[in-house]
Amino acid sequence: MSPYHGSGPGEITPDGCAVEFYDLLPPMGEAEIVHAALPAGASILELGCGTGRILRPLADLGHPVMGVDESPAMLERLGELPAVRDRIETVRLGRVFDAVLLASTMINTDPAQRRAFLRTCREHLAPNGTAVFQRTAPDWFDTAQPTAHEHDGIRRVVREVHRDGPCVDVVIDYHVGERTWTHAFSRHPVDGAELAGDLAEADLTLGRWLTDDRTWFTATPRTPRTPRTH
Repeated sequence: MSPYHGSGPGEITPDGCAVEFYDLLPPMGEAEIVHAALPAGASILELGCGTGRILRPLADLGHPVMGVDESPAMLERLGELPAVRDRIETVRLGRVFDAVLLASTMINTDPAQRRAFLRTCREHLAPNGTAVFQRTAPDWFDTAQPTAHEHDGIRRVVREVHRDGPCVDVVIDYHVGERTWTHAFSRHPVDGAELAGDLAEADLTLGRWLTDDRTWFTATPRTPRTPRTH
């Protein structure tokens, strides 16, 4: 079985995410981090936008936005926000943006998929643009263990943690009222040298860290390319 799978009420995406659950999640300050890293009014493409939990507040902050997600059920929750249904690895929109966002620690996927994600980021980034990433905190891979906590009416129970070399497989139950969703997924660490190498392979270079825990960071193009129409 794939390490990415899920169960619970409503539709489950190919990577195990429960659409109804993600539609319940509140913003958790992500948009403000991204907004502070970009010029006012910068256009933003979010890869893997889901239900728009981050994209919607970015639009409210004055950014022209577009989302990409492979799940039509997720995209149905975006309302009037523009979006394209496609996989991150293969989407090619034929235009560039001032910023490309890859959040939700998706950069901690397996190395081959990570490099494909980064190539898509670079393909859609304006010559002077900024890519913004969220990664798993590096020390999590050593400290992750079964835990439980509750916030905003959502009880999050890390039920299983398995280590297979550097990779960590996790099973989490989410409880909201009488509803329960389960999500199983894997996270792959990426250290400084590997990150620099993967960015360089995609013609990107590390920019700056946006948070003290080094979970949010930027990258910029290494070499100029012919500009496309925004």
